[in-house]
Amino acid sequence: MDSTSRPTVTIYTDGACSGNPGPGGYGIILTDAAGRRKELSGGYKRTTNNRMELRAVLVGLEALKRPSKVRVVTDSQYVAKAIKEGWLKNWMARGWRKADKKPVLNMDLWKALVPLLERHDVTFEWIKGHAGHAENERCDELAVMAISNEELLDDVL
Repeated sequence: MDSTSRPTVTIYTDGACSGNPGPGGYGIILTDAAGRRKELSGGYKRTTNNRMELRAVLVGLEALKRPSKVRVVTDSQYVAKAIKEGWLKNWMARGWRKADKKPVLNMDLWKALVPLLERHDVTFEWIKGHAGHAENERCDELAVMAISNEELLDDVL
C-alpha cells in the first residue's frame, strides 16, 4: 500500500516513572483525520522512564490495524533523537552496540519497534514536556494514573 492511500494518524505519547527505576506507566492518545480519538495506558512494577517513553510509542503503533501514515508526538528526546538522528540505524548496523561498543539499552523494545517502523510511514516530532500542550499533558495524566493501577505488569530490566 503506497503512503498516499494510508490512513493518517497522530499518536501522542508520554511515559512516567516513580523512581528511576521504579513503578512506571505510559499514556497514549491516538487521533485520526476523521476526529476519532482513543486513549491507552498501562503500567509496570519496576521499569525506567526511557522504557515507558519507548513502550508508549510501541503500544501506540501496535494499536493500528493497518499500515498508516503516522506522526508520533513525544516529549522524549531519547526516542525522538534515536529515530531522527539515526541512532537506531547505527545501533542496528553495529549489531545492537552503541558507538562506545556497549550494548544498546532497552534493546528488546527497540527490536520490537523496528518492524512497526517498517510497516508504517512514521515521522517523529519532539515537543517540550510539561509546557501546556493539551495532548502531552493528558498523556502524562494517563501515565501517572497507570502507575497506581493495582495490576502492574512485570518488565524486563
